[in-house]
This record gives sequence, C-alpha cells and structure tokens, in this order.
Amino acid sequence: MFLSLFLFFILGFLSLSLKFTPIYGPSSYPILGCLVSFYKNRHRLLDWYTQLLSESPTQTILVQRFGAPRTIITANPSNVEYILKTNFINYPKGKPFTEILGDFLGRGIFNVDGEQWSAQRKLASHEFSTKSLREFVVKTLEDVVETRLVPLLNHAAECGKVLDLQDVLRRFAFDTICKVSLGTDPHCLEDLSHVPILVDSFDTASRACAMRGMAPVYAIWKSKRALNLGSEKTLKENVKRVHCCINDIIEKKKQTINENGENSKNMDLRSRLLIAGHEDEVVRDMVISFLMAGRDTTSSALTWLFWLMTTNHDDVKNEMINEITSINNGDKALEFDELREMKYLQACLNESMRLYPPVAWDSKHAAKDDILPDGTRVQKGNRVTYFPYGMGRMEEIWGKDRLEFKPNRWIDENGELKSVCPYKFPVFQAGPRVCLGKEMAFTQMKYVLASVLRRFEIKPVNEENPVFVPLLTAHMVGGLNVRIYHCNS
Repeated sequence: MFLSLFLFFILGFLSLSLKFTPIYGPSSYPILGCLVSFYKNRHRLLDWYTQLLSESPTQTILVQRFGAPRTIITANPSNVEYILKTNFINYPKGKPFTEILGDFLGRGIFNVDGEQWSAQRKLASHEFSTKSLREFVVKTLEDVVETRLVPLLNHAAECGKVLDLQDVLRRFAFDTICKVSLGTDPHCLEDLSHVPILVDSFDTASRACAMRGMAPVYAIWKSKRALNLGSEKTLKENVKRVHCCINDIIEKKKQTINENGENSKNMDLRSRLLIAGHEDEVVRDMVISFLMAGRDTTSSALTWLFWLMTTNHDDVKNEMINEITSINNGDKALEFDELREMKYLQACLNESMRLYPPVAWDSKHAAKDDILPDGTRVQKGNRVTYFPYGMGRMEEIWGKDRLEFKPNRWIDENGELKSVCPYKFPVFQAGPRVCLGKEMAFTQMKYVLASVLRRFEIKPVNEENPVFVPLLTAHMVGGLNVRIYHCNS
C-alpha cells in the first residue's frame, strides 16, 4: 500500500514536471550558484552566454549566482515577443534595473514603468512624430556635418593625421543630439584635445552605472553607495555636474521663452517639453535619456560599420557609394526623402547592428510567476534578459552564415528592404517600448555615411580585430584609429 502511494506520488510529480521545459545554463553549486564560472568568464560574458544559448535546445538559459537575482537569458524570438509585447505588463524594467540607473537617469522615460512611463511615452511620441522636428534634425545634421565633420576629415586627410574615428563619431553625435534635445551646442568636434565638462561627467556617470550592472555581487556597489566610497562617490559627483549643467541650460531657455517666444519650426525637444508645461526635473531626466540614446547608440553602430567596410568588403562599400551618388551626386545638401531612398545603406546598418548591436542585452523583471512560450518557468522577481548580441549569432535565426557580414540578406529579389520580424532583430526593442527615435537614428547614420563615403576613404591603422564591450551601450576598446584619404587621390 505504502509503495503504491509512493509510486503514485512520483508519477504525479513527473507528469507535472514534464509540463515545463528544463532550463540549461552554466554549472552551479549550492549557495554560490554559477559565481565561479561567471567570475572566470567575466571578461567574455557576451561570447560565453552566446555559446551557452547556442547549446540550449530552447536558446534559453538560467544564470543563478550568489548576490544577484535569478536570471533567465533568452535568444528565442518567441520568448522575446512574449516579453516585449504579448505579456508586456508582466515584464516592466523593475526596481532592480531602475536602481542601477536611477541616480543618473532619474525619472526619465528609459528608467520608469507604469503611469510615469505611459505619460512620457505619449508626450515623446507626439513630439517625435512632428514634421517640424524632423526638419530641424536634418537641418542640424547638415550644419554639423558640413561645418565640422567634413572639415575635420579634410584636415586629417591633408596632413596624414591618425584619427580615432569612434571618438570623432561620438563627438559628432553629442554635438548633434545636444542641439536637437537641448538647443545648446557643446562644440565637441571643434577641439579633439578638449572634453567639455558635460561630456566628461556624462561619460563617467555612464561607465559607473554600467559597472553596477556587471558587478558579480550587487551588495558591493550598494554598500559603497551607502558609504559614499570609490566609484559610487565618483558617480554621485558626476551626476551632480550633469544635473547642474542641464538645469542651467533649462533655466536659460525658460527665460528666453518667457521673453521672446519660440519659432515652432526650429524648436529643440527641451523647448517643446517646457512649453508643454512639464516640471524642470521631468524635462531634465527626459533630456538625459535622449542624450544617452541619441549619442552612444548611433556612434556605436557607425563605428562598427566603418570598421566592417574595411575588412575585405570593398564590394559592399562600392555598392553603398553607387546608391549614394545615384540619389544625390553631391551638388546639394541631403534631404530627408533622399535618405529614406537609401535602402542599401539601411541594409548595411541593419547587418552591422545584427552582429554588433549598440545595446547588447536588455533586462526586465517579472511582476508575477509566469511560463515563457518555450516552457521556461519564471518566478516573480526574476530578471528576464533578451540578448540581441547572441540572437545575431544564432544559427536557428540567421542560418549557417550567421557570423558573416552580408548586407544582401536584408534585400529581397526586387531590391527592396525585407520585412524582418522585430522580435528576431530587437536592436530597437519592439512592442510598446519600441524606440521612438528609430527613424531619427537611421536619418543621422545615413547622413553621416552618405557625406563621408562619397568624399573619403578610411583605412584602419591596426589590423587586429577590435574588442566589443557592452557597458550601457557598446563600444570598441581602444577606439578605431584610422587614416583618412580623399577619394581618387
């Protein structure tokens, strides 16, 4: 009798367990979890996770380590769609994420959930959809490219100077996004030996926040913050500088608006938000979020594409130049509609971001227990991370040539851009939180590519493959040192 009851219990337990898919992941130990292997692989987390995901039948793994929340990492498009759209309400950013960035981003749109996010999203969505902002962005790009970027590259070509192209593109992007978001000009491109206070403090704060997220044991950075020590003290000081700079800019703009009004066709985002009646702190936090997104993501994508074009891909570069010159022969400034026609340029950008996404991973936190489409059990409070870097390297998604740079995979037989499921390629997120600045980002990146490629040839100084590091947004370790040559010279 006892044996029968025991067998009945075991069979019942097994039948229940079979409803869920076993989760793969690194080797774990009691209490420590996978802390040992995590520490060993901390300098190659992206490739380590990618390897583990490729070996998992569901492209999903479980990472449990001492001092960090239970984390599910997935490269499964069905899971990504479920997290970002189908059950969006159960996967907010969550307190653990907002704590990491809260000191820096505050209540900005990238760091809030619920009603705060919804209200800012509606406001920002309206502003990003206006024709006047689009025209202002293109006018700003024309000004910064023609009066700063092109002269800088011309000078480098004439004197044979080595440039860190990553640094140049970051400076260009910061000048551009500051003019669009803040209506102010930091002049980063005018003197490469000088780093403005706002830029230096912004970079330092970004790095410190990124290191919080990558800390093996979260209690360490929280203790340092409580005691105001080391990197946490540095973070606090630099966040204060960023806030002071932007608050000063906001106050001056409010005075200008009160005294003179504004031209609605030539208005930056800060002015639009102030005129809409939003509090200074909300405007400040939203602007900081826009600065981070508008500067680091586009410069990262461009840096990796320029590098890829120099690695035995002359055919790709030539096809890009042919498309650019067939649409605009260089006699007049680039226009928005012309940039939209440059479909091969967008295919190249997509392919570059597939392999080197500006945001390598993004995390949500489960509000309730749940089950993902692949059968993975999620517990309340778990971190659930979708992983664009690994997804771009999954054979199940992109085929056996997944590691090759092939822009034509984005072009159909009629020469049109293929419609690719955003949950297979979530570099701009997807679902309700899809990036509002996606069109602006492509406009900026295409403008730079079209302006540079029809004038200059770029050759790296070093032959070694660069190292991709994620932080808050990805960057190339050591920069991209290049020499600039005039075309046909």
